[in-house]
Amino acid sequence: MPLRRWLQSRHATSSLRDAVRQSEIGIIGLGVLAGLFSGVLAALLGLAARGLHWLLFGPESAHGLSVLQGAEPLVFLLAPATGGLLLGLLGLGLARWRPRQPIDPIEANALHGGRMSLWDGVVVGAQNLLSNGFGASVGLEAAYTQAGGGVASRLGRAFGLRRGDLRLLVGCGAAGAIAASFNAPLTGAFYAFELVIGSYAIAHLAPVLGAAVAGTAAGALIGGGTPVLSAAGLGAPDWGDGGLALAIGLLCGLAAIALMRGVTLVEGGLRRAVPWAWLRPAIGGLAVGGLAQVTPGVLSAGHGALHLTFVVEGSALPLLVLLLLKALASAISIGAGFRGGLFFASLLLGALVGKLAVVPAAWLGITIDPLLAAIIGMSAFGAAVIGAPLAMTFIALETTQSFAVAGVVVVAVIVSATTVRRLFGYSFATWRFHLRGEAIRSAHDIGWLRDLTVGKLMRREVRTVRDDTRISSFRREFPLGSVTHVVALDSAERYAGLILVAEAHAPELAESDTVAGLVHLKDQVLLPALNAKQAMALFDATDAEALAVVEQKDTSRVLGLLKASYLLRRYSEELGKRRQDELGMPA
Repeated sequence: MPLRRWLQSRHATSSLRDAVRQSEIGIIGLGVLAGLFSGVLAALLGLAARGLHWLLFGPESAHGLSVLQGAEPLVFLLAPATGGLLLGLLGLGLARWRPRQPIDPIEANALHGGRMSLWDGVVVGAQNLLSNGFGASVGLEAAYTQAGGGVASRLGRAFGLRRGDLRLLVGCGAAGAIAASFNAPLTGAFYAFELVIGSYAIAHLAPVLGAAVAGTAAGALIGGGTPVLSAAGLGAPDWGDGGLALAIGLLCGLAAIALMRGVTLVEGGLRRAVPWAWLRPAIGGLAVGGLAQVTPGVLSAGHGALHLTFVVEGSALPLLVLLLLKALASAISIGAGFRGGLFFASLLLGALVGKLAVVPAAWLGITIDPLLAAIIGMSAFGAAVIGAPLAMTFIALETTQSFAVAGVVVVAVIVSATTVRRLFGYSFATWRFHLRGEAIRSAHDIGWLRDLTVGKLMRREVRTVRDDTRISSFRREFPLGSVTHVVALDSAERYAGLILVAEAHAPELAESDTVAGLVHLKDQVLLPALNAKQAMALFDATDAEALAVVEQKDTSRVLGLLKASYLLRRYSEELGKRRQDELGMPA
């Protein structure tokens, strides 16, 4: 068979898929490819947002919308509101034609085994561009990771990857997207490990780092990323700097909790005040435009304002005003329904907190380089809000190119992350899941547990008997050793309880009696929708060896029987598989 015909054949396609998904090199190759695609998409999204800024606010916005000077006040006021109105109208259309909420990479990996939709990436990308492009105080990171994760998921499903490998590939897509947007491959890689994959494993290192490097290269080639300003050349910190890093970390942790709580308060207030969900973004945009009359630093993600914070020395009052207004604008933007993330906003807010901390330190006779304090605050606030302490440590390392500075940053990151975990318990992403009623604390795979339901585990072939049957008849129909449990039904064929066959053969029982006196667990049943963990809790509470499964408690139509031993065995098997996936071990 000619080579061309073989390559076009179904056999060739199947062979290629098998070769890739069963090989470590194949998974690494897919990871690099996913990172490359994600980097291209992230760069294009960044260019699209800059194009909108240029169209709406003028050519001077090329230096950063948050440092734009001389623009018409009316443009600052109305542009975010216009974007909010367009976003609301888009939401009305989506509610009619595509009402399902988009699934982001964290949720996809936690609940759906890495399965994402490309259309969700299109939807989130459009929403995020309308938000950021018109000046709302949000970043583009949501669009970056959604697009990168969606493309990676589609690529993995095309090759029929296993659940664990598909989750890994979604992490590769997110790594490539974040690395491209910040020109920071280590930051992108550990963002994926901490937030999207949910664990570290040596076997996952090569695909994720390969994806991050490929995404960085793609972003640099296209030029759509906006890296954090290089701050190389900082002097080595001393012990006094380490002590101040502790204080900055604590301040950033507390401020991050206030910001996340503020988003919820704004959202709740707008829901009560404005019953029309489509109108809330426009009202929120008008409020952001009003704040922009004071300072343009509240607009968009804040890249220009962060650069200005790094390189310009000034008094404490303008920094404090920008800190308060930027935090308020971010809370209003997210709470009003604008689509985006707090990734870059948290970096700006942290840098401002760090610089402000220099002032009281000077009163106490402690001197610290303001740029170093800004780097420390940037990473600490980012770790508190985003929930990725190592990623935030690496962004400091890649910004300063100094391991000594990164060592001091680690101190602040640990303090801020611990403060948020102990006092609040969530990062911003998991806090939003919590408000929606999802029990997601990280990207750890818990979707398999939801899929392992009683309805899938139960045995449908169940022996039944009427509860008015005589024991003599029961013994003839169910001799010892035939079955262990029999379901008793009442006269209306509803569940009445379980009978142990061994008890029915006890010699002291009169054969003329009915089995009604042998019935156990009359009110303890399982429902088919319960997952394995919920079922095990009921087994523990009842100390039963088996439980009947009924359709609904009010009808009590028996569907099957589930034994505790089988449930525990299947749960242990699935738990072992997930553990192997997390460690990158072959199945």
